[in-house]
Amino acid sequence: MEKVILSRPYSFEGKEYTELTLDLEALTGKDMIEAEKETRILLRDNPPLAETSKAYLAVLAAKAAKVPLDLIVGLPVKDFSSVTMTVQNFLFDYPSGLDGSGLN
Repeated sequence: MEKVILSRPYSFEGKEYTELTLDLEALTGKDMIEAEKETRILLRDNPPLAETSKAYLAVLAAKAAKVPLDLIVGLPVKDFSSVTMTVQNFLFDYPSGLDGSGLN
């Protein structure tokens, strides 16, 4: 499980979040296919490479954290980026804290 510490407390539907726990290991191929479908509906388009689409990564993050997508997309930009990069790093098998660019 991956834990993302939020930069500041975030309130959503009456609950305060200071961190999100993403159970990425529990996701299945079915989850990925469903996430692609949800992303197409959300964007009204097909992302060229789903694994690099912030929308797709947000949908997978919501599934992994077992929270509504609106919680993920409503996060402050820094936290949204941290969450989606955590998912992307998992998918591309990058160690935590790296983005694969070699610049970290």
